[in-house]
Amino acid sequence: MKKEWFEDEKFWEFYSPVIFDENHWAEASAVAKAVAKLAGHKPGASVLDAGCGPGRISVELALLGFNVTGVDIIQSELDAAYESALDEGVELNLLNQDLRNFTAENKFDCAVNLYTSFGYCEDKQDDYKILGNIYDSLKPDGVFILESVSRETSIINFTEGEEFFRSGIKVVTNFKVSGAWEGLRSAWTLFFPDGKKIEHEFVQRLYSAPELKEKLLETGYKTVEVYGGYEKQPYDQNAATMVLVCKK
Repeated sequence: MKKEWFEDEKFWEFYSPVIFDENHWAEASAVAKAVAKLAGHKPGASVLDAGCGPGRISVELALLGFNVTGVDIIQSELDAAYESALDEGVELNLLNQDLRNFTAENKFDCAVNLYTSFGYCEDKQDDYKILGNIYDSLKPDGVFILESVSRETSIINFTEGEEFFRSGIKVVTNFKVSGAWEGLRSAWTLFFPDGKKIEHEFVQRLYSAPELKEKLLETGYKTVEVYGGYEKQPYDQNAATMVLVCKK
């Protein structure tokens, strides 16, 4: 299997502080509460955080009383999640696994894949493998919540780029459409206080909500609801993101 850019530990060393900045950590508690409400499960239920990164959602779900297993391909991100859980006095089950190959033996009540963590595999079939593996990791009445940008929200919110500061680092972004809105090509350049400059470009595959809903129903889910936010906002011209709530 070809190595993907998101498997590179070095990338996350430099970009993780920018991607998971203080603002995103600050909103994690509200997101976790909204996700718990969408899932309809009570504290004590088991949750799979598929692509957990540094654990911002995993920790908050654990603080709400859920039994959380976080899976990620990057060990340094799992180490950060462990430290965050330690700081908050909660326990996480953290697994260094590739979601393209991961299926849980002990099935979960709920699975989440949040913060636009889907659609980065070069081969679309690998995206589908991830969706299938998450489905197979759920109990018969399990719920899967997927949050991501979509083709529609990318069109609505498209910008050619911007400049901003995060974690003391100047960030310059540039965005271009790939194909016929099949993907979004993102170039991120980081300027560090010590003068170091790092550049990285990647493409995220863009799925339309109807396309992804159809695929999830084909995977086996009985129902798939599409929302424009965690509070069940309509998925319309004002949608900020795409939230899919899938029930087995």
